[in-house]
Amino acid sequence: MKEKSYFEKREISCINKLNEIVKTLPYYVEDFFVGVEGRTSPLTRLNYGYDLRIFFNFLSKKIFRDKKIEFIELKDLDLLTSSDFEYFLSYLNYYEFNGKYERCTECGKARKLSTLRAFFKYFFNRNLLSSNVPTKVMMPKIHEKEIIRLETNDKVDEIGDMLHVVSSGTGLTKRQKEFHEATKLRDTALITLFLGTGIRISEMVGLNIDDFDFKNRSFIVTRKGGNRAVLYFNDQVAVALDDYLTSRTNDKDAPQNERALFLSLQKKRISTRTVQELVKKYAKIVSPLKKITPHKLRSTFGTNLYRQTGDIYVVADCLGHKDVNTTKKHYAALSEDARKKATLGLSIGNKIDN
Repeated sequence: MKEKSYFEKREISCINKLNEIVKTLPYYVEDFFVGVEGRTSPLTRLNYGYDLRIFFNFLSKKIFRDKKIEFIELKDLDLLTSSDFEYFLSYLNYYEFNGKYERCTECGKARKLSTLRAFFKYFFNRNLLSSNVPTKVMMPKIHEKEIIRLETNDKVDEIGDMLHVVSSGTGLTKRQKEFHEATKLRDTALITLFLGTGIRISEMVGLNIDDFDFKNRSFIVTRKGGNRAVLYFNDQVAVALDDYLTSRTNDKDAPQNERALFLSLQKKRISTRTVQELVKKYAKIVSPLKKITPHKLRSTFGTNLYRQTGDIYVVADCLGHKDVNTTKKHYAALSEDARKKATLGLSIGNKIDN
């Protein structure tokens, strides 16, 4: 039997976690998940589950105070008003769940409201609810955040500095240097691939050796939603990958049947948490005031690609954004720079009458 891929295993894990959540919610919630299964990924449905669990916990505590979650019926949901949903969004500022106190960001609130709109829409379309009340509630205003990235210009070269630190170990603690010799080629290949292709951390972790075609400088990546795409990499990435794979081939402890591209010190597929920690470790040395994460390396790639091409559609395609407006939102500051430069240098005529 063929071994399941990383993404297949992740989907199974999401489904199992969702099944456990559904057991704690009213019976009709399962109907919703069955209904949306054909057009959503397991990860999306799991996030729906997390959001609905918090919502029903809120209803039990704050709205229907004499009812346990499993006894909240659809006819009870039909009694909810837009004020109840506004109360829910306010509740999310600071709330208690499973013995812990949590805070919800603007993005988190918007996601939960989107979940509730989808949930109520499902039952409204089946004439089981009289209206989709959450659609009457305004989405929280999300303030645009500054794009944090590594910079390379006439004054600084944070990208070059990052790659130097990864390969040399400069600035690492004594404890960190003990492991550096064993991981530097892997880490160099991983960071270089992030900076050279802009792939997501989940896409990075899921890569297999068989996904790569070194002759054509290309590889297959599994995007969000399970779609597969072919991406390309430059000579710098190719050299880093070749150095790493050569060392791995010569490593007697590396299992021959493990097809994952990046391995942990335990010789298993590297985890998302490990990738996050190693990026944080090196970035803290290069740019201690910036909180550089794998996603910020993705932003670094997107920024460089946009500056070099000026084509937002190329950037969107390489980053795997389904909607180019998502790309425009993230790189609005660069567009503003271009507009400023173009406007200041604009000639509006050789003669101006006073």
